Amino acid sequence: MKTTTLYSLFAAALCILCHQPVSAEVQAPKQEKMPWEDPAYQMVIPATMATPRPEAGVEEGWTLWMEHHNNRCRWVAEQEVDLLMVGDSIVFGWSRKGKPVWDEFYGKRKAVNIGSSGDRTKHMLWHFRNGGLAGMKDRNPKVVLVMIGTNNRGIPELHGYDTAYGILALLKEIHAQLPKSKVLLMPIFPRGNTPQDQGRIRNNEINKIIKTYVDDKTVYWLDIGHVFLNEDGTIKKELMPDGLHPNIPGYRVWAEAMEPTIKKMLGES
Repeated sequence: MKTTTLYSLFAAALCILCHQPVSAEVQAPKQEKMPWEDPAYQMVIPATMATPRPEAGVEEGWTLWMEHHNNRCRWVAEQEVDLLMVGDSIVFGWSRKGKPVWDEFYGKRKAVNIGSSGDRTKHMLWHFRNGGLAGMKDRNPKVVLVMIGTNNRGIPELHGYDTAYGILALLKEIHAQLPKSKVLLMPIFPRGNTPQDQGRIRNNEINKIIKTYVDDKTVYWLDIGHVFLNEDGTIKKELMPDGLHPNIPGYRVWAEAMEPTIKKMLGES
């Protein structure tokens, strides 16, 4: 069966599951485990199909991705890691324009950034499943921060469920390989200049779903997206000029907003 057919079947089933009411007589028993506790992957959809970059026949915009993959594998193997940051270009930016702020807040901590510019969930999943976390298997980080998904090309009628499942796949992999680590799951930052931006709407839909993965025992939730918004919901251009990526002041506001939670989770306070 073709992948596109499988994806269509998944989309139809997911729409039914997500939008059809369930009568009291046929409700499933209360779930005892969180969905990320099972490392199995049963869905064949783009968001969970582990894929490296650049993909065959597809321009993904970063030909050095495989070198970056190898470097990230080496970074976590050669040093002790207490705080691991996972994400796309927004997280990757800590090592570029946000570097001065990173040095100030995390330079003296055992922190490593394995963000990857342009990555979708399937790319980070491939990195995880091909040695990306292996260097920490005997010394799990205290905290793994995860924020990814804005690059995923979701299907509008799924209202973010496909991308959310890709994020769930990453949580499954982290928990399977780093069972002693706590995960700080962050909603995708606001995107676009106004609340009506389709990227903003899609990300908000994803965020509502992934918040249900939180149990405050292993997976924690920290939403600081409001710091990038004006009262009317428009983006603060002085913090996120392109409506997507923070600048240096933006990374500083981000770090300051996270600091109490990071300190608590690292056991510093």
